[in-house]
Amino acid sequence: MKTLTAILKTTCLMAATLASSAMAGPFDDLARIDVIPGWQTPSGTHMAGVRVTLRPGWKTYWRAPGDAGIPPQFSWTGSQNITAAQFHWPVPQVFEQGAMQSIGYHDTLVLPIELTQVDPNAPIHMSGEITIGVCEDICVPVSLPFDALLPADGRRDGAITASLLNQPVSARDAGVQTATCDVSPGERGLMVTAKLTMPPAGRTEAVIVEAGNPEVWVSQADITRNGDTLQATVDMIHASSSSFALDRSAIRITVLGSDYAVDVRGCPKG
Repeated sequence: MKTLTAILKTTCLMAATLASSAMAGPFDDLARIDVIPGWQTPSGTHMAGVRVTLRPGWKTYWRAPGDAGIPPQFSWTGSQNITAAQFHWPVPQVFEQGAMQSIGYHDTLVLPIELTQVDPNAPIHMSGEITIGVCEDICVPVSLPFDALLPADGRRDGAITASLLNQPVSARDAGVQTATCDVSPGERGLMVTAKLTMPPAGRTEAVIVEAGNPEVWVSQADITRNGDTLQATVDMIHASSSSFALDRSAIRITVLGSDYAVDVRGCPKG
């Protein structure tokens, strides 16, 4: 398992690449964003979406981008009639970059966003900016502003629906019988070993563990499988290198298999 020092060195090199790339020339055509207006759901929320179109051969990143990725960030400056936004990320791909993995999408991403409104009968002004990493041989940070009026009587959209159908299946639907986590002190934080009793999700599998706290860095998982037992071990280190309380109910484990993906919420003690 890579140490935090190795990751920090890689991050510094990436930051230097980002800085030099940003000054190397125009990158405005690497990515563009379009808002898909969407429709009102039976529960009263509004299901909208954003389509990010990348230059052919380039990729961008999932919510947990891996050691070699750049996490996406949203701002909602200028938005009106929105109280909350829930992202429904479609199943990403695993990209191998040397000894590291990154998790994301190539060419196009349609991200459904479920919006909670102040007034469900009024239109929504969806305005703000998404900052993403866009990578090929180099990585470039790109900020994409968006501004759109979403009518309350909008129609269901096929692209959003396809992304909603392309989400990881739940632990129950995937036949996960047990999911537990053993936690022990690590070199600078915690070592967490997740054990899942579940059938294989394909010939190849990757496991991504999220702490549920954006200030906690989680390493790439070391994984083993023995029959129906899948084990993944990660390091969790707080950004300040200080001690922290781990909320087991907030842990999220995603298994990305060559056949399907699984979303496991919470990880009690084994």
